[in-house]
Amino acid sequence: METPLRIALFILVVGVVATCVHVYLYRRLFRDTSTSPAWRHTGKVLLTLLCLPLLLSWVVTRVIPSAFIVAVYSWTWMGVAVYLLLALAALGGVRWVVARTQGQRAVLVPVAAPGSAPPSLTALSVTAEPVAPPVDEDRRRFLARATAGGAVLAAGGLTGFGMWNAFHPPVVNEVAVRLQGLPKSMDGFTIVHVSDIHVGPIIQRRFMDELVSRCNALKPDLVAITGDLVDGTVKDLGPSVAALQNLRARAGTHFITGNHEYYWNASAWADALTGLGIHVLRNRHISIGDAGGAFDLVGVDDWSMRNGPKGYNLDAALAGRDPSRASVLLAHQPSNWDVAARAGMGLQLSGHTHGGQFFPFTVAVSAIWKHDAGLFQDGDRHLYVSRGTGFWGPPLRVGAPSEIVKVTLLAA
Repeated sequence: METPLRIALFILVVGVVATCVHVYLYRRLFRDTSTSPAWRHTGKVLLTLLCLPLLLSWVVTRVIPSAFIVAVYSWTWMGVAVYLLLALAALGGVRWVVARTQGQRAVLVPVAAPGSAPPSLTALSVTAEPVAPPVDEDRRRFLARATAGGAVLAAGGLTGFGMWNAFHPPVVNEVAVRLQGLPKSMDGFTIVHVSDIHVGPIIQRRFMDELVSRCNALKPDLVAITGDLVDGTVKDLGPSVAALQNLRARAGTHFITGNHEYYWNASAWADALTGLGIHVLRNRHISIGDAGGAFDLVGVDDWSMRNGPKGYNLDAALAGRDPSRASVLLAHQPSNWDVAARAGMGLQLSGHTHGGQFFPFTVAVSAIWKHDAGLFQDGDRHLYVSRGTGFWGPPLRVGAPSEIVKVTLLAA
């Protein structure tokens, strides 16, 4: 549960980091590249105007949902700023190495030994000490401009590629999982798994219609949506989300909450999705199949709400279930997999991590999360963590393309 203290601490940390980054960008892109007061003033104004909306976006979008589009532009700039920072650091490192290996060297200047006569060309008492040569300001400014220009080009190229990739249709990844206890009659049962769509100001009806079409083309037996479907209210996003009622699967479409649903009234969204004919599983399980063979589909609320009065409760979801039956668990975050596996869940489908979404966060997520993306196995227990079907924050995908996952269940 979000508390005022946690929110204040989050805002403080983000604010300090963002401010330091923008000060650094000002120095490298504007102060170091010109002595013109007008140029430097322009840099101060521009980076202030880019920084302030970024600092305020998290709070403003919760107070004024209609202002969410402002946050999107701010987060796009955040992606650009990250790549500018990385490019400047990389090019600056190259400059530093070159300067110390092939750059100007100190010159030797004659210095008289203490107590000796004034130095002369023939004096034996004269020693030589290294003295740094005068700084060539024109050369320094040229290198600063070359570094800044190279960083802008590199950041622009990576951002352009990342945005193209973010809006590119998700890749389809197919996996097969042997599920303990699955009846032979259900061998080959298919689940299309989508997660972290983040319908909002950018991802709207057109994206959703295309997504539904691609899912239907896979001819799934069941569709599973593992949370973070929306970033907005039912009133604002209902028409876009309504595209999900066109999904076609004989065992239906099933949804669980992610942490973002709680930002926008999870109960209201659960009711809205139920009205669209989608099965919302909130800490409960249902049987999928018929008298000839079936398995249990279990759904839990988001792990981040496990300490709240209405949140994650695996025990409640499993209450009354026959543990000998095959089971598939839908859980937004992979954090609970060890517990779920011990509780007998044969397969867990999760999302949340986005696989890092774009470099360098792909590296950070891989280091932080034990199960960051893809298929994991521990004995006869399996976990698939989706990289997400949409995107959140910066509309970028670099090194972690979005995906639709088709899971085929095989009888063990």
